[in-house]
Amino acid sequence: MRDASEMELILNGYGLTTAQILYRMPDHPHLLQTYIWQEYDLAPRFPALFRFVEFWREKLEGPLHSVSYTHRKLIAPNEWRSVNGELVLH
Repeated sequence: MRDASEMELILNGYGLTTAQILYRMPDHPHLLQTYIWQEYDLAPRFPALFRFVEFWREKLEGPLHSVSYTHRKLIAPNEWRSVNGELVLH
């Protein structure tokens, strides 16, 4: 996925996923902190989001409280179509 341009990802069905992650501070577990994560991902399986959450659980000290997300395709199927041809204006 990292080798493809943003436009290629969008045309291949990826959409922009934004997640709000609430986690507990390691030194003060009674406090919650917010982290915003954003990446191009494939709905409905969200492989990039799940990889990030697994990374968080394995590598970071702040235990997760909750994850809420939203997903939006930037180009809907009815907004884009392939056109073969050329129009030349003089």
